[in-house]
Amino acid sequence: MILPIIAYGDPVLRKVGVDIDKDYQNLAELIENMKETMENAQGVGLAAPQIGKAIRLFIVDTSPFGADEDLEDDERAFLEGYKKTFINAKIVKEEGDEWAFTEGCLSIPDIREDVFREDTITIEYLDEKFEKHSEVLTGLAARVVQHEYDHIEGILFTDKISSLKKRLIKKKLENISKGKVNADYRMKFPLLKRR
Repeated sequence: MILPIIAYGDPVLRKVGVDIDKDYQNLAELIENMKETMENAQGVGLAAPQIGKAIRLFIVDTSPFGADEDLEDDERAFLEGYKKTFINAKIVKEEGDEWAFTEGCLSIPDIREDVFREDTITIEYLDEKFEKHSEVLTGLAARVVQHEYDHIEGILFTDKISSLKKRLIKKKLENISKGKVNADYRMKFPLLKRR
């Protein structure tokens, strides 16, 4: 089932997610719904807070980046097949050079800004079967995971841009929270007046 994506301004996007266990109610169905929702919105990641749940769960699918001809063959091949579910994730190390990349967010449609992030991360997480993993990621895969991980920490990509850029997009952000935005997918707006 395709779920509405929570828009900028909703308090759930600012909550630090709580850990869950394998008995979390309807977890398999929730993950499947998140995958459908992400695919429908043509996203490369989706975190549980973006569908209204303040839990430590996110999914990524970097396959759209696999079409980028500017990437080296091995990175392109890796991105084409990188589809994962992250439960109770913890980034244990961020390192390397910071680099800028233009990021967007399904909860903040029509806004894209350059965000600086370190290029290598080590992350520990549980998969859908609650098996533990530790992974080192670099490049675009690391960036997508960092972006989604920020969501379960109550952080948005707009928090990582300069104060000048924040001032420049302030009105756009207010409009998004009021439902004054066109998105090609279902959204739920926190400040939309109910009649």
